Amino acid sequence: MSFDFLRYKSIVFDCDGVILDSNRVKTDAFYNATLPYGEKAAAAMVDYHVRNGGISRYRKFAYFLEHLAPAGVPGPDLQELLAAYATEVKTGLLACEVADGLEAFREHTSGTCWMVASGGDQVELRELFEARGLIDWFDGGIFGSPDTKEEIIRRELESGNIRMPALFIGDSRYDHQVAQQHALDFVFLSRWSEFEHWEAYFAPYEITIKSTLKDLFMREEGGN
Repeated sequence: MSFDFLRYKSIVFDCDGVILDSNRVKTDAFYNATLPYGEKAAAAMVDYHVRNGGISRYRKFAYFLEHLAPAGVPGPDLQELLAAYATEVKTGLLACEVADGLEAFREHTSGTCWMVASGGDQVELRELFEARGLIDWFDGGIFGSPDTKEEIIRRELESGNIRMPALFIGDSRYDHQVAQQHALDFVFLSRWSEFEHWEAYFAPYEITIKSTLKDLFMREEGGN
């Protein structure tokens, strides 16, 4: 699939693995937050997290406590897990790499509304984007949990904030499923993704797959 970015009225970005090289930061934080329940439980948490990329921490930790935490083992409750996770993630997100080419892509699509729809906490996301000097590029808003991506996209479509045709750039199966549900075109970025076996998953679909945002932009522009 090839297309002209300028035909899109709105572009929706996932954050982790697309805008920021932050997937590893969050995976490590899930492991460390649940480690009081033991290494086996923490490893199970990581496996569940990676298999469900893009889903909010609230749902993941709730699932952990209900299904993965060993019975009878004392450990942090939901609020304590969320707090431990948030503390570790905040430090990592302030230091991780921002996607190369993001500013050039913003300049190229200056007439297009940009928006973030993330599984990350919405308040934390907005503080992070402000701290890293990115917030002004996303004129359509920065949205995250506790609302799900389905809820965010549906709401912003209904309000007219997302105008069609629209594009979703993501790095997970969940991102693709949300895009499909709402008739948004989809681009998958592979380099920072933790989506295992994505090649087999995407084989039946006619979508654009690139390594990085810069690779996507430069190749579409005919650069090196």
